[in-house]
Amino acid sequence: MIETFTRNELEREPLLLRTMHEDRKRVFIDAYKWDLPTDGSQEIDQFDNEDAIYLVARQNDGSHLASVRLLDSDRPHILGSIFPFLSDDPVPTGRHVREVTRSIASPRVSTIERRFARNTVARAMIEYGLENGISRYTAVCDIGYLSRVLAAGWRCDPLGMPQTVNGSMIGAFCIHIEPDTFELMSPGWRTDRPALAIGSANFRAAA
Repeated sequence: MIETFTRNELEREPLLLRTMHEDRKRVFIDAYKWDLPTDGSQEIDQFDNEDAIYLVARQNDGSHLASVRLLDSDRPHILGSIFPFLSDDPVPTGRHVREVTRSIASPRVSTIERRFARNTVARAMIEYGLENGISRYTAVCDIGYLSRVLAAGWRCDPLGMPQTVNGSMIGAFCIHIEPDTFELMSPGWRTDRPALAIGSANFRAAA
């Protein structure tokens, strides 16, 4: 199951927090070679703040399995603050728009486990969006992952042409969250079981 955390709540889970940031460093810095800040073992940036929401799955030992970070689009966020030029039109913002960032499955588990975790997090994003009145998710990613996201089945539109930034081809896109999004997902991305833990789906609505 996927749990929902604020930053303050996640900081009260030291094992989960530490292993999440360690996995992010292994994937985004060590494997993808992104130029991101690191303390040597963890990847943490300026958007890991009190405004961030995290959807997180744990392994049996309580360590990080998979996660995604959601940022308010009407506050500083990656597309709006760093890469607005990736969107041909003004960057989508507003109370019904969130930015998806740092989507990751732990490299410490098998490929099959990572794929299942990815699909579960994707379903959790849809559930969270439907329960909280979110109609669109925006994101920035490299061209390889962008092609997979666009083929996932959900209604997803590029916001502009991909561009080369610091030697990497990246692009921005928008995922539409609608009542039929579950049914639209391709078999390779679909999981039919509810993903969010009870009480997590309406997390922000009740806050």
